[in-house]
Amino acid sequence: MTPGTARGAGVGYGAGIGLAVHVPPAPVAPEHEAAEDIETATARIHDAFDQVARALTDRAAHATGPLAETLAAAATMAADPALTDQTVRQAGAGFGPATAVTRAVESFATTFQEAGGYLAERVTDLVSVRDRVVALLLGQDEPGMPALIGRSVIIAADLAPADTAALDLDLIAGIVTAAGGPTSHTAIIARQLGIPCVVGAAAALQLPAGARILVDAASGTVVADPDEERVALALRRARRLAEVAEDDRPAATSDGHRIQLLANIGTPEDALRAASTAVDGVGLFRTEMLYLDRAAAPSSAEQVGVYRQVLDAFDGRKVVLRTLDAGADKPLTFATADGEANPALGLRGYRTARRHPELLEDQLAAIAEAATDHPSPVWVMAPMISTAGEAAEFAARARSHGITTVGAMVEVPSAALLADELLAPLDFLSLGTNDLTQYVMAADRLSTDLADLTDRWQPAVLRLVAATVRAGKTAGKPVGVCGESAADPLMALVLTGLGISSLSMSAPSVGGVRYALRAHDLRACRRMAEAALAAPDAAAARSAAAALLDETVRETLHV
Repeated sequence: MTPGTARGAGVGYGAGIGLAVHVPPAPVAPEHEAAEDIETATARIHDAFDQVARALTDRAAHATGPLAETLAAAATMAADPALTDQTVRQAGAGFGPATAVTRAVESFATTFQEAGGYLAERVTDLVSVRDRVVALLLGQDEPGMPALIGRSVIIAADLAPADTAALDLDLIAGIVTAAGGPTSHTAIIARQLGIPCVVGAAAALQLPAGARILVDAASGTVVADPDEERVALALRRARRLAEVAEDDRPAATSDGHRIQLLANIGTPEDALRAASTAVDGVGLFRTEMLYLDRAAAPSSAEQVGVYRQVLDAFDGRKVVLRTLDAGADKPLTFATADGEANPALGLRGYRTARRHPELLEDQLAAIAEAATDHPSPVWVMAPMISTAGEAAEFAARARSHGITTVGAMVEVPSAALLADELLAPLDFLSLGTNDLTQYVMAADRLSTDLADLTDRWQPAVLRLVAATVRAGKTAGKPVGVCGESAADPLMALVLTGLGISSLSMSAPSVGGVRYALRAHDLRACRRMAEAALAAPDAAAARSAAAALLDETVRETLHV
């Protein structure tokens, strides 16, 4: 690697150039912070956590999509009495308030990391809460994004959702983080916002502040003081992709094989933005956004109103709603079980109905009411279905409310292996490839050390996808993908070759996928799929598929 260059995982295919702005380190409790009397310390600690929770809640209310979801989850952490109580106990043991917060968060973070999976993903949010509370207790400015005065490239060890919420999109040319992977929260939010981003680029922390920085997501590189030829190439490719994104023809291969390209959304605001683009509808409506950061579940009337807004936005186009996906990284104060040893493998997703069936029944009734006499086809699916019995139970529940098109998420290996049995009572399946990869490989998708295991090209994952599709073909029922794999144009070709009928992704990713599809016929897609399935590892699988890629597409998308 040449001096002044850092390499990581690119998010999307865009490019941007701006001046390097480093996010300053978080405040640190003094080494020998004086203890305070317990009454004073308790009052200050509670007040600081309350202020942070309110601020994060307000930011969540003004955000959309995955950003709003993660901000709301961070606000829930700040409002969690268990964290506050642990901090007060540390203060009672003789530690100063800021030190008490730090020790309490360290304890929770260790537990989260050991639990792995979804809880491990929340450590960044937990640390963000710590930093804001410590800053308040020390009388310092809130940590996070510095003021920007021109087109800037943000460089940070990591970014919490609250940091991303403060971004001035008119001044952000790119984002670079030393930590994280392609499915980290920073990556997902950057993709949603259309910001060129490179994650896992540790060497970028050494790039000088104020230097002219090129962020090239297509190549996964971050370059300080790049030559003009390199800048021109990257920006030309980005402009070409912007032109590609304007293509609003139906998505299909060059020989006319039709593929539905759908949007992932979380709020009515997301729906309005996505509906204005050339998508065939919604492949994943994360309805849990309506439930987060509440003391009680939303009323039936409120749910009906929100669901109706989304259906109205897509007037006549398909909308797939996922029922409440709570637990693990998305705890609900009124439903999530306390004290689970491993929440990522606990009462999350559809399993929430084991303790709180009323939440599911009320939601299904609200969806059915919103869908009554509406022109948009309404499909409903449950997350974390693991057995044929659960599939049959969910189908019966949904149909009892008058919902006619019922499906399930395939996120765990058992669901893929039993896909034929799951489909018997269902109408469709949708593969959540982020979770499926994580569970198949037993590897935290945010771990930089395990990035090779959580690669979407892992043969074990591809073979489970293929098995699920075969079950769908046998049953004559559609199987789609709504994980981040769908947003990768090369992977989209492989998935099409495997027989996937729909691909759902963030709306800004649709253009590149449509472009790649139109440049290849179905036979070429099938050859790519066969080559990837026969490969011995993830790198070889990707290389085998890329070797069959059209040269013009390769140059445009920098595959």
